[in-house]
Amino acid sequence: MRAIATVCLSGDLQTKLEAIARAGFDGVEIFENDLLSFDGSPAEVRALCERLGLTIVAFQPFRDFEAMPEPQRSRNLQRAERKFDLMEELGTDFLLVCSSVSPQAVDDLDRAAADLRELAERAAERGLRVGFEALAWGRHIADYRDAWEVVRRADHPALGVVLDSFHILARGLDLSAISKIPKAKIAFVQVADAPLLEMDLLQWSRHFRCFPGQGRLPLAAFMQALAKTGYDGPLSLEIFSDAFRAAPTDATALDGLRSLIWLENLLPQGPWASPVPPAPHYNGVHFIEFTLDEESAAPLGEFIGALGFRHVGRHRSKNVELWKQGDIHLVLNFETDSFAHTFRLLHGTSVCAVGFRVDDVEGLLERARTFKAQTYRGQVGAGEMEIPALRGVEGSLIYLVDDAAAADRQWRTDFELFDQESRDEAGLSRVDHLSYVLPATQLLGWQLFHRTVLGFEAEAEHEIVDPHGMMISQAVNSPDGSIRLPLTVSQAQDTVPGRFLSAHRGGVQQIAFASRDIFATVDELRSRGLPLLKIPQNYYDDLEARFDLEDNLLQGMRSRNILYDRSDEGEFFHAYTETFAGRFFFEIVERRGGYRRFGEANAGIRLAAQASHSR
Repeated sequence: MRAIATVCLSGDLQTKLEAIARAGFDGVEIFENDLLSFDGSPAEVRALCERLGLTIVAFQPFRDFEAMPEPQRSRNLQRAERKFDLMEELGTDFLLVCSSVSPQAVDDLDRAAADLRELAERAAERGLRVGFEALAWGRHIADYRDAWEVVRRADHPALGVVLDSFHILARGLDLSAISKIPKAKIAFVQVADAPLLEMDLLQWSRHFRCFPGQGRLPLAAFMQALAKTGYDGPLSLEIFSDAFRAAPTDATALDGLRSLIWLENLLPQGPWASPVPPAPHYNGVHFIEFTLDEESAAPLGEFIGALGFRHVGRHRSKNVELWKQGDIHLVLNFETDSFAHTFRLLHGTSVCAVGFRVDDVEGLLERARTFKAQTYRGQVGAGEMEIPALRGVEGSLIYLVDDAAAADRQWRTDFELFDQESRDEAGLSRVDHLSYVLPATQLLGWQLFHRTVLGFEAEAEHEIVDPHGMMISQAVNSPDGSIRLPLTVSQAQDTVPGRFLSAHRGGVQQIAFASRDIFATVDELRSRGLPLLKIPQNYYDDLEARFDLEDNLLQGMRSRNILYDRSDEGEFFHAYTETFAGRFFFEIVERRGGYRRFGEANAGIRLAAQASHSR
């Protein structure tokens, strides 16, 4: 059973439950605060869940219960009886008890076991069950092994231990003891991921948890240990997150379900695994599609023409143009009755779609359906190719083009082609990467979408300084590195990405093309009158101090506004155009050796130059 706690989502309880059901969960944990703020009775919540097809798998949390002195102990038992009344009205039989954080709690496992046994006995008399969980910051019980020892000593059939991946992994606890817990005594399992942070455990837990696959905790090891017990009960998400509290409820719920499917399949032979087709092999970005109106056509055509692109075709039935250079295809869509037009109404002139080359389109579509991704099929004229697509997180499209069609057939089928002379006007050969700007609340969702649906890998986050604030960038890449997608967020409105987000609601802001010889390419672009971003001369003085570069090389970069970075694997040269119509800009890159990054060390210089140019 796949379940989620209501605390994971934004909104009121009814909104949360409806989103949970739409996402496809089987069960839900009702968090007490959500119930307290609900304008209705527990019976109405029960009826709502029944109507939505949701099982209430737990009511939680019940706090500061075990090993308390009198009169608190007696009051706790009275409090428990009232919670049992509420549970019966809700229609759930399971109460989750967290280890005490009260300074009054006594450090005595036998006392704790006696209290939990009495609680379990009272629960059993009413056909209910109790689970005991060790909070990572518990007063005396902060280790799942101590919680299990208390349950073992209590020895009651209505009492089991609750295992929570965050509370276990955040403390770096040994997992081997999990496999020694009898299956029947594991009452419930909660799962959460988190970034690796050096901070107070309570603050870490309350603000930075995330769904499995969005963080860095060793969840595979946790699932391996759990699988050894034979546990096949519910896996339930319990996430406290500032980002999730501010994010759209439906999107977060869908992310949660995707994360559980991903988690279940960390162990292909585990008790929860369901068939998930493997990710395909990718062969780069096949095309980039812009949506624009006729008024923008001439300026953009002039801009990309100066980049060396040639207008090589027109669509047979649509108002769409094809531009080409090397193995790069740019599609300019002027349609007014289409997906592209709808996207343009929201974002203006922008990138509305990209095409990925894949070796198994049908396999990827099946994988996408498994992870609940939305597919898209547009209008297709007679004799034209039907190219399936997936809807991205923000609504743009990802077309899936098989290698055979990408080689030539797609363009010859759908377009009237002209000017087919083979030449690289400015030496640009392929798409190196596409950088997206998105709201801060969407970063985790984007990362998870690409990791689950497409089988991409997520790199570590990088903090970048803009003259007007901070920004965070994290790349998601295909396993072979042929598709690279840096994702950028900034909560500061005056940063370059912040202004782009405010004005255009996010999307692709930066398009990087690979060059075989960036010096020759820049010379060609300058001869065509393409405006390149001017880099301060102080940058090159610092570059000379940091790297042992030949004078001719350094002077060549200085005179052409080319930036430089180096890693253990190789070197990176890159230059930028000025921003087109205040919307997006292009980058020209040359990678030498095995350099795999994006020149993050130069991002602050680029942002400062862009900020200066925009004034």
